[in-house]
Amino acid sequence: MNTIHVDVVSAEESIYSGEARFVALPGESGELGIYPRHTPLITRIKAGSVRIETADGGEEFVFVAGGILEVQPDCVTVLSDTAIRGKDLDEEKAHAAKAAAEEALRNAKSEIDLARAQSELAVLAAQLSALRKYRKK
Repeated sequence: MNTIHVDVVSAEESIYSGEARFVALPGESGELGIYPRHTPLITRIKAGSVRIETADGGEEFVFVAGGILEVQPDCVTVLSDTAIRGKDLDEEKAHAAKAAAEEALRNAKSEIDLARAQSELAVLAAQLSALRKYRKK
C-alpha cells in the first residue's frame, strides 16, 4: 500500500503519528492536499482542520491554530502551538472563549489589543468550523 508518515505536533505533545493515504489542511493560500511522494514543501498553515485519511481507510481530524507544514516525499510534519484532536474539541468552551474575545474586541484600547482580539476571534471561528466538520463525519 502506498502511504506517507504523518506527524502532528503541538507545543505540549504529539497529537498524531502514523501512516496515511492522504492529508488535507489549510495552507496560507488555500487548501493543501498531500499524497505519498509529494514534492518537498515548507509553508505556513492557517487555523483550521487537518484531515488525515489513515492507511486502514479511517479518518482522523485535528484542529490546528496555524503553524508550519513540512512535506518530504515520505513524511508530513505539522507543527502548531495549539493542536487539538477532533474528538477533544469542546463546543461549549469554544463558544465561551469566542464571547470573551468579542468582549475584548469591543473593549480594545490600543491597536495591539485590537489585533490580539481579532486574531483570537479568527482562531476560535476556525475551531468552531473544525468542530462542525468533525461532527458531520
